[in-house]
Amino acid sequence: MEKLKIAEVRPPLIIRFMRIIDLIKEIYSAITVNKVRSSLTILGIVIGIGSVIGMIAIGQGAQNSIQSNIESLGSNLIMIMPGTQRGVGMQVSQGGGSGQTLKLSDGQAIIDGISLVKAIAPEASGRYQITAKGTNTNTSVLGTTADYLAVRNVKIEEGSFISAQNIKNSDKVAVIGPSVRDDLFGEGAVGVVGKTIKIKKVNFKIIGITIAKGGSGFSNQDDMVFAPISTVQKFLSGNDYLSTISAQVEDPSKMTQAQEEITALLLSRHNIKDATLADFRVMNQADVVEGATSMMGTFTLLLGSIAGISLLVGGIGIMNMMLTTVTERTREIGLRKAIGAKRKDINIQFLLEALALTFIGGIIGVAFGWGISFAVSRFGNIATSISLSSVLLAFGVSAVIGIVFGFYPARRAGKLNPIEALRYE
Repeated sequence: MEKLKIAEVRPPLIIRFMRIIDLIKEIYSAITVNKVRSSLTILGIVIGIGSVIGMIAIGQGAQNSIQSNIESLGSNLIMIMPGTQRGVGMQVSQGGGSGQTLKLSDGQAIIDGISLVKAIAPEASGRYQITAKGTNTNTSVLGTTADYLAVRNVKIEEGSFISAQNIKNSDKVAVIGPSVRDDLFGEGAVGVVGKTIKIKKVNFKIIGITIAKGGSGFSNQDDMVFAPISTVQKFLSGNDYLSTISAQVEDPSKMTQAQEEITALLLSRHNIKDATLADFRVMNQADVVEGATSMMGTFTLLLGSIAGISLLVGGIGIMNMMLTTVTERTREIGLRKAIGAKRKDINIQFLLEALALTFIGGIIGVAFGWGISFAVSRFGNIATSISLSSVLLAFGVSAVIGIVFGFYPARRAGKLNPIEALRYE
């Protein structure tokens, strides 16, 4: 009895298998019969998929790089920066370090009055021309204290950092980043500690070199010169104002509470009753990371959307090719329907042909996008990051394109009248 059941089941399975084989052969034949047209159609999908993956990789790489740079500045940071009031009742201008509203006494009040704050690093920064024996560079000079090492996560490669004694005596000493060393003394130069550099016609003795951290813009500590804050204020800036106060909070779960307490303390010290008129800005490191991540996420979405337009063009190319194919194969469709092919069979065949084109384009497009990402990273010096989600998205989009833009030609082929189709010239 069981043998009889197997015999009854096996023929339909064999027939189905043979139909699938025949369908695959038909699809292969349809795609390869006009190689140039099929290749150009696939090229549209390749460019679209590759562009989407490449653009998303660039956006995600930039997002990761910015987040890494911000986090490398230190852990559990709250940054207090000055602002400049434009007048009573008017909005405060929050220029990063451009105002003159913060002093060392504010930093001392924070460390003395806020128990949640573990350490502070006051900063007085400016951009100056640095010279050393015929070479020069223009970079940031940052006056700070010994706690800057711990607060801003800086390490010394050679020599030592600024000490409390250096600050007390207003010593003309400097710690330079590796980029400054390379610019002034040559790449990877040795024996730099002990040499002299000149800032604003004032000689500074190099006492240390920091370890390279990477980064760019405001977070590029490799391209900085560090000096005692008292020395910078006395000989370079000529005033006792600060550009930033960095406060390190011991417990990361209490960052918001510490931020609120610092704000209340400084409002009281500066005799400001209305918080909207504050002459300073308190920024939580987590908020900075979140804001930067959100901004770069929007940027990545924009890049992907722009690249997605080429996918739409590629889909239109597929529809155009399939409609042309239906027209060219009208007699074939009529013959197949005349010998028993159903509308469903014709629909499936043409729909699968469209899907085959998009999937071939999708596979090549992924490789193309990977190549774009690699080339940008290698030759453009821009970090890129290809995620599995972007690759899956590319394949998902290619499948949708195949179905959407292949549906109408397939439906049109399936609706052809077999008699009229056989008469078609």
